[in-house]
Amino acid sequence: MEIQLFLFKVFFTTSVVLFLFAVWKVIDRCWVQPLRAYRKLRKNGLKGPTPVFPLGNLGEMKKSVMNKRTSSSSSSSAASKGSPSVTHDIHSTVFPFFAQWQKLHGKVFAYWLGVEPFLYIADPEFLKQMSTGVVGKSWGKPTVFKNDREPMFGSGLLMIEGDEWAHHRHILTPAFSPANLKAMSGFMMEFTTEMLDRWAELINSGEPEIDVEREITATAGEIIAKSSFGISHEDGKKVFDKLRAMQITLFKSNRFVGVPFNQFMSPKQTVEAKRLGKEIDTLLMSIITARKKSPRDQITAQRDLLGTLLEEHRDDGRLGKKLSVRELVDELKTFFFGGHETTALALSWTLLNLAMHPEWQEQLRDEIRQVVGDKEVDASMLAGLKKMGWVMNEILRLYSPAPNVQRQARGDIRVQDVVIPSGTNMWIDVVGMHHDPALWGEDVFEFRPERFRDDHLYGGCKHKMGFLPFGFGGRMCIGRNMMMMEYKIVLTMILSRFSFSVSPNYRHSPSILLSLRPAHGLPLMVHHL
Repeated sequence: MEIQLFLFKVFFTTSVVLFLFAVWKVIDRCWVQPLRAYRKLRKNGLKGPTPVFPLGNLGEMKKSVMNKRTSSSSSSSAASKGSPSVTHDIHSTVFPFFAQWQKLHGKVFAYWLGVEPFLYIADPEFLKQMSTGVVGKSWGKPTVFKNDREPMFGSGLLMIEGDEWAHHRHILTPAFSPANLKAMSGFMMEFTTEMLDRWAELINSGEPEIDVEREITATAGEIIAKSSFGISHEDGKKVFDKLRAMQITLFKSNRFVGVPFNQFMSPKQTVEAKRLGKEIDTLLMSIITARKKSPRDQITAQRDLLGTLLEEHRDDGRLGKKLSVRELVDELKTFFFGGHETTALALSWTLLNLAMHPEWQEQLRDEIRQVVGDKEVDASMLAGLKKMGWVMNEILRLYSPAPNVQRQARGDIRVQDVVIPSGTNMWIDVVGMHHDPALWGEDVFEFRPERFRDDHLYGGCKHKMGFLPFGFGGRMCIGRNMMMMEYKIVLTMILSRFSFSVSPNYRHSPSILLSLRPAHGLPLMVHHL
């Protein structure tokens, strides 16, 4: 009896201790640690909106978004009675909380996603001073995003850092050589021709209204699947559909990123994202396995991205470390998404703006006649399409497909009298800087491609770090040359066959779904030339 009582006391005491320890860990994670970090940030000169832990500023952010949606719905209802209303002043639409906080706290301040501190930056001079001397592999990526987006990107180039990032970048770079890019151009023309033939059939059948964003996104997915991975149309569509479903699950739902134990606050989305991730992994692993079984000389001959990744890599004559199958899958997911999304959205926003400005349609057609003539467009001709380059840069300014850049400090960083503590996350607001009148002038919200005529790199921006269409520093987008080539080829082919105007059914509602995209599609009225 005494032994039983003793065992009961031991069990009870142990249970109480474990319970109290668990409670303390929750209190420490949700309140003690973030409060300590909050005080340190303020002491270091970084102020901003007051957080309420463990939600941080998420409550205020969600409220701001809801208020903006309500006011936008009222505006859309009023506009629907007349012609479509389009404004390029979109910062307060896509990031209403940042626009509001900027007025109160300036262009550099601290805010909180749950218990995760973020340094908001929309000041290019601050960004320049902060990044001076920091090489690409020395930047970290926010751990909270790496964990949250793991089913979508895994340990792909977008999310890794340090020597691992440098190693992956070294392996991937040859896939984007001029010779390989030129080889991809044939697939770009092939799939674009199929899309345009489909448009012609719709027009001839009396259906001139076409959702160009949906069409171009699907075609860009086919291009990246075939040209970079050698994937069939059927398999490519499966990957594309599952990635899109995961994108909606991760970024359209009302989740609590940065809040401890948030996976239990939105279990349905968490389970769905993991399920989709596993299905995509399985499909891509089967594609990798099939390619690896091909004869070695056939793998070497296929100089696409997957072929490059599967080759044995040598460095100074020594066998280099090859990527594991898990790493291959993650890189394929990363580049399948990024490789088609950026180009497709840039082209879609371009067609909208050209539909609003038919004079620029004609200017580009005149340039195409002079540079391409009656020949088939060739990669070697693209450099001559100067005005098209202006238009592309102006679209990347007004509607940057990558609306922000994220980093994490891997050591204390001093900028003037401000100290950014090691581990601090950073959110660089690309949309905010691209729409800043102080950087671009009073015509900042106007579509004016000619601003890039005399300054084709920065468009007259008053600070070189104020225009970041592909990121900055050593971690700039590795596929930017591929994107620019595909953009010019597809746009040249579209303008050579069709003209277009804005559909009365178009509702201008740019929104963030990881990238900057039209919330309600992008219907245009398309006509034969």
